[in-house]
Amino acid sequence: MHVGGFCVYYCHIMRVCYFCGTKLDEKLEVYRSSTCVHCKKDLKICYNCRFHSLGAHMDCLESIAEPVRDKDRSNFCDYFRFKDSTVKSSSRDQGKRAKEDFQKLFGNGLL
Repeated sequence: MHVGGFCVYYCHIMRVCYFCGTKLDEKLEVYRSSTCVHCKKDLKICYNCRFHSLGAHMDCLESIAEPVRDKDRSNFCDYFRFKDSTVKSSSRDQGKRAKEDFQKLFGNGLL
């Protein structure tokens, strides 16, 4: 659909687990003890937060007082807001896909 010269795409915004890519209920309240229904890993982690940003001060867009050392483990951060995602694949799938693309370009073996 074109609106005012721009192409507009309708996509479904969802919440997904950082570890396994499982789609989560949008109305799910996330607490420190919340875990993914599929992989049972923590959900209240920096990597699932909309304020997590590599390269920002302490990798967070909010003004946190202390750095969170284990960004893949549950924490007590008061700023946590689950980030919305349009990506369905897990980070592991993305790594596998990147490796396959690399092998397509450069081959499997050495010269």
